[in-house]
Amino acid sequence: MRAAMAAAEVGDDVYGEDPTVRALEERVADLFGKKAALFTPTGSMANLLAVRALVSPGQEVLCEAQAHIARAELGAHGAFFGVTMRTWSHPRGGVDLPAIEAMFAPDLSPFFVATKAISVECTHNFAGGRVVPLAEIESLHPLVERHDIGLHVDGARIWNAHVASGVPLADYGRACGVLTVCLSKGLGAPVGSLVLGPRRMIDEARVWRKRLGGGMRQAGVLAAAGLHALDHHVERLADDHSHARLLAEACGVDPAEVETNIVVLDVPDAAAVVAAARDAGVLVSALGERTVRLVTHLDVSRDQAEVAASVLAKALASTRPSAGGS
Repeated sequence: MRAAMAAAEVGDDVYGEDPTVRALEERVADLFGKKAALFTPTGSMANLLAVRALVSPGQEVLCEAQAHIARAELGAHGAFFGVTMRTWSHPRGGVDLPAIEAMFAPDLSPFFVATKAISVECTHNFAGGRVVPLAEIESLHPLVERHDIGLHVDGARIWNAHVASGVPLADYGRACGVLTVCLSKGLGAPVGSLVLGPRRMIDEARVWRKRLGGGMRQAGVLAAAGLHALDHHVERLADDHSHARLLAEACGVDPAEVETNIVVLDVPDAAAVVAAARDAGVLVSALGERTVRLVTHLDVSRDQAEVAASVLAKALASTRPSAGGS
């Protein structure tokens, strides 16, 4: 990947003159059957641009309560674009159609915020990497079409969903109006995401990318990493999924419940588990006082996953309250 970056042909992407960036944008758009794509530095920026393309200031997007756009983007959609959110709750991050229909607010009231888009995350990060079934996403189509609103899919890990489910990338593209995908998660690029959709929306997103400080010059050195990842790192995501199931079993989680590369653990003391694992050379994340997240990726080999499984099993055992304790 680094060799590909060093050898990349470059130009000025602010002027649309970087051939490697253009090649990446065209290739990813084609994979998902979209008219156009825009390379961005981060997935959060891609999501920000995607939602802005569908929702104007003073309007709202509906999403699941643990969605990345609502929970993990520092309120950027409201801070920059005046977009508000209302959420439904689903135990596995999926679509609750009756709840969404009940929440929907038409653009007819002098009081209520108008619903202009629905967002679905696939795979769903905080639901443990769950693949939201394509049929759940498609179940939103009658509502979206009836009210002429947008449908966004946050596909930061859509590559994992594709490998785990066998659903073609183009089917995911057809299921939504605007899609975001990430190159620096499972695909292992050092930086970069893309927002995909109709050309008019992508042209407008390019303007907003510049306004937000995301204009890049010789960005082909970054785009080359993404092209290398598409060539070499998609099918191997199945290895990450296998490693995640290995970790799950060691940690007392049913491996059959682990669909991709994320395992979420409910523990009495997340900080204690993180510290114990770190002291033994394994890094995991605390998502709350009682929640630990494990993520496998291409920098973790099978042997390392087995070591991590042993370490985590001991860390969990050592941090459990003793019998009769408070």
